[in-house]
Amino acid sequence: MVLRDDVMRTLRTIDDPEMPLSIVDLGIVEEVSIADAPQGAAVDIVILPTFVGCPALDMIRGLIVERVGAMPGVGRVTVAFRHDPPWSVDRITEAGRASLAAHGVTVPAHGGATREADTIPLGTSVLHCPWCGSDRTRLDSPFGPTRCRMIFYCTACRNTFEHMKAV
Repeated sequence: MVLRDDVMRTLRTIDDPEMPLSIVDLGIVEEVSIADAPQGAAVDIVILPTFVGCPALDMIRGLIVERVGAMPGVGRVTVAFRHDPPWSVDRITEAGRASLAAHGVTVPAHGGATREADTIPLGTSVLHCPWCGSDRTRLDSPFGPTRCRMIFYCTACRNTFEHMKAV
């Protein structure tokens, strides 16, 4: 018998191809359904893409089908992409946020806006550098290596870092 917890454990071994965290910690796994079948369990997985047209979706689907399909007792794996509810950075787990920070990527606070004390009059949230902790940071480019990230620069330690867009 294939259990949901076993499938989730397997999904945790699949890292997002563009970020240093698992697809579970990224919060894109929306649903896992398992039905018994004569040829082995039928596992249906629903994924919430971070962005419409994300170029990593085919790779993610392939990794899910490969790894979950290799589990004992699994006969079929299907992966569907759904955009409702829309994915947001609030779905990233604390472990995922820590992994991103360790790799120089910051994430907006849960609920989007940061504390009022962290906001300057222009309405731009202050971001703390993941490398040195300074709040002396500025937007360097609204366009990062993927559509869901932008580039910031820390004037204190003179390093760049990525920040997840609040979607």
